[in-house]
Amino acid sequence: ELALKIASKISANERFCVYVVIPMWPEGVPSSSAVQEILYWQGQTMAMMYKIVAQALEKAGLSEVYHPQDYLNFYCLGKREDLSPESTAETNQRSENRALGLAQKFRRFMIYVHAKGMIVDDEYVMMGSANINQRSLDGSRDTEIAMGAYQPNYTWAGKKSHPCGQVYGYRMSLWAEHLGILKDSFREPQSLECVKNVNNIAKNNWEAFVAEENKEMSGHLMQYPVQVSRGGKVSSLPGYESFPDV
Repeated sequence: ELALKIASKISANERFCVYVVIPMWPEGVPSSSAVQEILYWQGQTMAMMYKIVAQALEKAGLSEVYHPQDYLNFYCLGKREDLSPESTAETNQRSENRALGLAQKFRRFMIYVHAKGMIVDDEYVMMGSANINQRSLDGSRDTEIAMGAYQPNYTWAGKKSHPCGQVYGYRMSLWAEHLGILKDSFREPQSLECVKNVNNIAKNNWEAFVAEENKEMSGHLMQYPVQVSRGGKVSSLPGYESFPDV
């Protein structure tokens, strides 16, 4: 649905951007067969979505003007901790657990995204409990709940302009937390300037996250480690076919 919405906006020559935050890997051991299967189908879903966007750009004669990531991007969250004398001492001790040893050495950790929420056009917010899996969506297993909210006086139709109510404020507060900064372009998330600013911060954060030395990150938002071609083909980010420290 998200990719099809983007395609419809491209056809109408309207700016529209989708920012998706997901865990670096699902809950569990990333090398296990169960998690690897989920990651495979996650990759297939990304590929399908980017193909739809790329085809829409091609059909509109814009494939040489815009890139699929000017409209759709995936991110994950992470952090690096400063080395303290105590952690340095721990690092110098031999660890039989490889993952633990690497965590002690590099002090970098995935922030697991468990929230299920969506903000649409800065006027509508939805939050719920359902996961995208059989347990939540089968209809006869887990009981789930979701809520949607908006402010009648802060809508695009009512304002005839960008609504700046509490939903907008909520999104901006999330962006401030996860990007570590607020830029004027963030006021218009659909703009090309905004998506390029966000992607630049996310790229720099990923590079700081995977660096050998401890580097400061701007917030927590990182690019998901895939690269996307102008034609919509998705592949692993070169040099990062596997997640760090696992």
